[in-house]
Amino acid sequence: MRKFNEKLIQFIDASPTPFHAVEQMTVVLKSAGYRKLDECETWTLQEGMGYYVTRNDSSIVAFTYPPSADKGYTIVGAHTDSPHLRLKPNPVTKSAGTIRFGVEPYGGVLLNVWFDRDLSLAGRIVYVDEAGVRREKLIDIKRPIGIVSSLAIHPDREANSNRSINAQTDIVPMMACGEEFDFESWILEEADESSGKLLAHELSFYDVQKGSFLGIHEEFITSARLDNLLSCYVGLQALIHTKNPMMLACMDHEEVGSDSHVGAGGTFVEEVLRRVAGNDFSALIRRSLMVSCDNAHAQHPNFPTKHESEHAPLLNQGVAIKINANQRYATSARTMGRFVQCAQKTGIATQTFVTRSDTGCGSTIGPITSARLGIETIDVGVPTLAMHSIRELAGTDDAYGLYQILLHIGEV
Repeated sequence: MRKFNEKLIQFIDASPTPFHAVEQMTVVLKSAGYRKLDECETWTLQEGMGYYVTRNDSSIVAFTYPPSADKGYTIVGAHTDSPHLRLKPNPVTKSAGTIRFGVEPYGGVLLNVWFDRDLSLAGRIVYVDEAGVRREKLIDIKRPIGIVSSLAIHPDREANSNRSINAQTDIVPMMACGEEFDFESWILEEADESSGKLLAHELSFYDVQKGSFLGIHEEFITSARLDNLLSCYVGLQALIHTKNPMMLACMDHEEVGSDSHVGAGGTFVEEVLRRVAGNDFSALIRRSLMVSCDNAHAQHPNFPTKHESEHAPLLNQGVAIKINANQRYATSARTMGRFVQCAQKTGIATQTFVTRSDTGCGSTIGPITSARLGIETIDVGVPTLAMHSIRELAGTDDAYGLYQILLHIGEV
C-alpha cells in the first residue's frame, strides 16, 4: 500500500493539467503493452489485447478486449480536470510597478487558499514553427514564477472576520517588476520554441508544492488535484492489473458540467463502445456496470454538523458509496448491492454518503454517463477533506481499498 500511494503522489505531481495527466497515463499503458488507437482510422481489435484512445489529449478511454460474454465491461469512470486558475488569452496587466497575469477561475475554485502560494504555469500551446507548420506542445515551467499576494491586515482590519474575494480584481498573480513584458516571446522561450509564432494557449496556474504523506503516523495524503486524479490513478492501476474485462474512461471538463466533446456529456465513451461492440452495442450496455469514481466529502472534524450524522464518511474508514434520491448520484440498490458484496468478499470496508437534506448536493460524471449510455451505475469515492482547495487531504488506506474492489468487482 505504501508503494501504491507513493506512485499515486508521483502521478499527481507530474500531472498539473489534464493534458499532462493523460500523457502520464499513456506512458503507463504503453509500458503495460496497451496499443494506441486513432479515432480517424478503422480499428482491428485482437482478442487478449489492451487498447487506448485519447481525445483532445485531455480525455482518455482504455480497455481490454474483448468484453465478457455474460457481464460485459466494468467501466471505471473518473475525470482529469480540477478547479484552478486559467490564464486569460491576453493575460498581461500592469499595476504598482509590477507585471500581472489575468486569470479566470475554472470550476468551483476555493479562492481564498490561492493567496501567498508559489505558483507555476502548465498546459498546452499552439504555434507556427519556422517552416510555417502549425504545431502543439505541452509545457510545464515547474519553477515558481508567480504569486497572489495577500493584503496585509493593517489596511484591512476586518480581514479575519469579513473579507470577501473578488475573482476579477483580487486573484491576479504578480509575475515580475517593470512596465513592459512580451508574453508571446517569453512563453515560446519557456517552451524551447523561440523561433515560432504563438497562435493560442490553454495554460493553468498550479502550486509547485509537491504531494506528501502527513500525520504523526503518516496516515494522510496531502496534495493538489486529489479530486480527481486520485481516481484516475486508481482506475488505471485496476485496469492494468485486473483479470476481468474492464474499460477506463477519464474525462475532461467534469468541473464545469461535462458538456463538451471531451466531457462525459459528449460522445467519446459511447463511440468507443459502439466500435468495440459492433452490432451488439445494446446488449453490451445492458451487461455492463459503470463505477463512477469521484472523491467524496469526508466529515470535517472542525465542522461535524455539516454532514448528515448517519452518512458521514470518515478518513481511512473505507470507500464511500454516494447516494442521492434526486439522481445527483446514479447509485441504485442493485448497483450498491453488487459493490458492497465485492467489498465484503475482498475485506474492504465501505461507508455511505448522503448530503444533509437542507444542503445542496454536487454531482459527478455518473448520472451523465448513465443517462447517455443507459448503463447501470454506482457513484463511489475516497473520502476527502478540503475539496476544491489548492491542497486536499485523503487517507492512505482508502485509495488502495478502492483499487482492491475494482480489481475484483467483475467477479461478482
